[in-house]
Amino acid sequence: MNLRLIFFAGALLLAACSQYDKRHVMHISVADQKLMVTDRGEPVATYPISTSKFGVNSREGSYGTPAGRHRVAKKIGGGLPIGAVMKSRRFTGEVLAIDAPGRAPIVTRILWLPGLETQNRNSFARNIYIHGTPEERNIGLPVSYGCIRMKSRDVVELYNRVGAGARVDIFREPLAVRLPKLFPPTEPVVAPANQPTQIMAGQAAENPREL
Repeated sequence: MNLRLIFFAGALLLAACSQYDKRHVMHISVADQKLMVTDRGEPVATYPISTSKFGVNSREGSYGTPAGRHRVAKKIGGGLPIGAVMKSRRFTGEVLAIDAPGRAPIVTRILWLPGLETQNRNSFARNIYIHGTPEERNIGLPVSYGCIRMKSRDVVELYNRVGAGARVDIFREPLAVRLPKLFPPTEPVVAPANQPTQIMAGQAAENPREL
């Protein structure tokens, strides 16, 4: 009987692991204040975000956004309306409009992130989330208290796109520096050699000596 229970528990664990989202990665650039989602390495969406006003820091009490590898441990708020206010990850019953004055609670959806590296192991205990904010006017600026804030409609789309277990990488560099293969350099436009310069009538030359 014990062996059957052990086998059953192991099967449940394997089933849970197999349901983890291994396709998607969320790349969060503090420099760009953007979150890019890749699906099997191909970019599928990019969203403006807000990271911490206190910079990048994993220390308890720092209110910094932690750098490094994370994953989505829990998804909270599915089915709630846009602007639904959550306190301690529970819907309070209040729904706020976008840019409601004087308020900056967690709204709409939560993706709760544990860290996967030594320096950010405390991210889950620090309640580091990707979540919606009513202060959409400030998205694109580092104004949070450690979490990654998103516009409500964007975080709903992200919530529906990625699953539990999806990886989250948070870094200081621009996306183009961190993921150069996804941002191929553009060729500079070079004028053909030996092409005479034409000056329109009534137009002064930048350098009279070249006339």
